[in-house]
Amino acid sequence: MGVGMKTMANTVAVFGMKSFVYGIVAENKKPLSGQPQISRGADHIICKYPSDPTVVLGFLSIASLAVSVLVGCYSVFYPYKGKSVPRYVFFRSMSFFVFFLITVALSFLAAGMLSWVTITELLHLTNNVHKDMNTTCPTAKSGLLGGAALMALNASLFWLICLMLADDVRTDYFEEQDDSRAQVFSTDYNAKQQSKV
Repeated sequence: MGVGMKTMANTVAVFGMKSFVYGIVAENKKPLSGQPQISRGADHIICKYPSDPTVVLGFLSIASLAVSVLVGCYSVFYPYKGKSVPRYVFFRSMSFFVFFLITVALSFLAAGMLSWVTITELLHLTNNVHKDMNTTCPTAKSGLLGGAALMALNASLFWLICLMLADDVRTDYFEEQDDSRAQVFSTDYNAKQQSKV
């Protein structure tokens, strides 16, 4: 039995919401800075950071967004009830085409921002020895992870809009197919009637 559109939409929404929540929690748990420690007679500073789940939550947010985007893209072209629609038909609809492009761009932007902030935070935590004696033991900029999480939520919502627009395109396509079959049938019927006369 095939997967329904409602199941696909729920999956996109749930993983998009998870990505958002992980990103917001990561933003709230992120320390503002580390604690600089100077070793006696040393020419460097070692930054000690408090233990926090920011990096793990950041990667979980990226993974959730990836699942949401992949399921969203797959769900748009999925053959529901065993009825497939050629892909070029979707892109004939201007509203679907525009929303699809915006959604893909937004998905890449959200993934890029989440990855950038999470990797930056990871680099700050792992490269914690500094030659600059005036370092303040920085972390990733505050607010970026929360903003990236909001972009991830927006990307998931746009995939849901694309799914609705794809459903409209699919409905129109099957109506056109039914109309053309009915026209062929009526043309054949009229030709047979005329041949009898």
